[in-house]
Amino acid sequence: MLTAIIFIIVLGILVLAHEFGHFYVAKKAGMKVEEFGFGFPPRLIGVKRGETVYSLNWIPFGGFVKIYGEDGEDRGNSRSFASKPAGKRAQVIVAGVLMNFLLAAALLGFGNFLGLRVGLIGNEDFTAKDIKIQIIQVSQDSPARLAGLKTLDEIKRLQKGEDALQPKTVEEVQNFVKKYGGEEIVLTIARNNGEVDLKLVSRKDPPVGQGAIGVNLAKTGVVSYPWYEAIWRGIRDTGAIAVNITAALGLFFKNLFIDSNLIGDVSGPIGIAVLTGQAAGLGFNYFLQFVALLSINLAVLNIIPFPALDGGRLFFIGLEKLKGSPVPKKIEGFVNAAGFAFLIALMIWITVKDVSKFF
Repeated sequence: MLTAIIFIIVLGILVLAHEFGHFYVAKKAGMKVEEFGFGFPPRLIGVKRGETVYSLNWIPFGGFVKIYGEDGEDRGNSRSFASKPAGKRAQVIVAGVLMNFLLAAALLGFGNFLGLRVGLIGNEDFTAKDIKIQIIQVSQDSPARLAGLKTLDEIKRLQKGEDALQPKTVEEVQNFVKKYGGEEIVLTIARNNGEVDLKLVSRKDPPVGQGAIGVNLAKTGVVSYPWYEAIWRGIRDTGAIAVNITAALGLFFKNLFIDSNLIGDVSGPIGIAVLTGQAAGLGFNYFLQFVALLSINLAVLNIIPFPALDGGRLFFIGLEKLKGSPVPKKIEGFVNAAGFAFLIALMIWITVKDVSKFF
């Protein structure tokens, strides 16, 4: 229940930021905004202020801004979305995406000021606090996975008989597990404010791309910056994450449409809700980073030129500029409906996978 509440709150913040972008720019452009809704109908409660109804709806996953004329009607009315120049309409559409980027930059900037856990390189050791050797990935069907090791576990101690090691570097861990290849060793793991001893057999000849126990490790520490440096680092980190997410989405669609294969690590609402709860349990700084990641992911996903998304609407505005007249609404409506149906079907399929993965 707590995870569900945290997820709904996080989703609400992300959606409100996104929709506020549409709302604010539409108002500035002189468009009539008929409704600003959190959640989807049926409506629970609505309050009218000026010409806009601010509503809270029963289905809490999402939100919307209803702009007069956004379906192409009343082009002769100066308050209509459809009556505005293509540039103004494009600004309204892009504003939601921009707000999610700004939210992420603000969260990451604040996180950099408070202190974020990052992978340490070179002389960052001198400024970092709470240095750990952590697992950042666990390979499928590896000794580590079979023993129960998880991402973000901290390796506190390794032991084989009377030979014990409290590692200070990633190399020390690697050398220890190689030394006892084919033998059982004990790893003391710090997790959730406690420690647990796990036994596994280190491999002499691991598969290509995997280590002796099947984990990727990183030396991490909490690094903080002055507020003026934290601001630009938040912006820089947002850009870097956006590039990585864009590349991952490109790979996702390549696998889906060209190779007819869906990447196994994709998560839907249930998976994201579970991960949100886990991030919250790790601490406030981890939670900040995770919410920023979700905000960037929402922005990048929305701006791709796919029907039913903001990027799809932007694509039709671009076509209108090229051909000199609007795309017939029946065609645009059909394409958006087909795109929406595809997204719903994909979401259902991913949700089924999430249920089998997490429950």
